[in-house]
Amino acid sequence: MILHYTDMPRLRLSSLEPWEIAPDFFTLWENPRLLPHLHMPLQSGCDRTLRRMARKTSQSAFRTLAAAARAHIPDLNLTTDMICGFPGETEADFAESLAYVEEIGFGRIHAFTYSPRPHTAAATMPDQLPKAIRKQRTQRMIALGKQMGLAFHQQYAGKTLNVLWEMLAGSDQHGLRWSGYSDNYIRVTGYGEDLANRVTQVVVGDIGEISADGITLIA
Repeated sequence: MILHYTDMPRLRLSSLEPWEIAPDFFTLWENPRLLPHLHMPLQSGCDRTLRRMARKTSQSAFRTLAAAARAHIPDLNLTTDMICGFPGETEADFAESLAYVEEIGFGRIHAFTYSPRPHTAAATMPDQLPKAIRKQRTQRMIALGKQMGLAFHQQYAGKTLNVLWEMLAGSDQHGLRWSGYSDNYIRVTGYGEDLANRVTQVVVGDIGEISADGITLIA
């Protein structure tokens, strides 16, 4: 609908649940206005935990979706959400989740520590995990996410990307320093005059910053 009734030059989809995606959905990216970034929340890479979460997906189903997305969308940045320490999650379950996440290979992971919420089914489940274990597993997932994020970003070093410059990030002896995002949602910083809300092509270099907000490439 949006593609048909608007002429907006750049469209980025937000979070989509895996089970809501039709088999032919990724053919929409034949229209170059759709940007090559897709956020699909997985929450766990262990089928047993996914069933306990009542998530309507599985390792097999998500793997098929990820492969189809990458087959149709060049330079896709596939990102996801993960919950760590869900009630009943064993160490073996979590290890399986880590291995599956590494297999899929996400460009970025938003990892969250499970916390019980009133009036939810999960809050009354048996085998609630100690907070220390939940937080420790979250840190392990974050570490894996950073490792995969670095690998994803480094493959673009030396390549030309389209960047939408969003804000002035500062200035130094080199001039005004701007921050923006590539088509596939890589944060880039670069120098120029009055780049706000402009799209330019830049050759990106090395990793510039690694923080809680993500990874930045330098143009």
